[in-house]
Amino acid sequence: MITYAIYFTFACFGAAVMMCLWRIITAEGVGTRVLALDTMVINTIALMILYGLALGTEIFFEAAMIIAMLGFVSTVAYARFMLRGNIIE
Repeated sequence: MITYAIYFTFACFGAAVMMCLWRIITAEGVGTRVLALDTMVINTIALMILYGLALGTEIFFEAAMIIAMLGFVSTVAYARFMLRGNIIE
């Protein structure tokens, strides 16, 4: 039963990643694209964790943590760039 639940969640998060990609392509404002990209990073992290659960290995959890840190830093840097025009003062 858990196998079918993992397959179902793979499909749901895969569809969510595709919807975020569509939003990145068709968005009018830069802020909407940043939010869609951040949501896409979160969905990708969820997919990596699910893949680790499906395989029964812990390496994907560590990779998900690294991607989560990079996603947070990149979102903050891009938001700062949009507000101030520079990242490093």
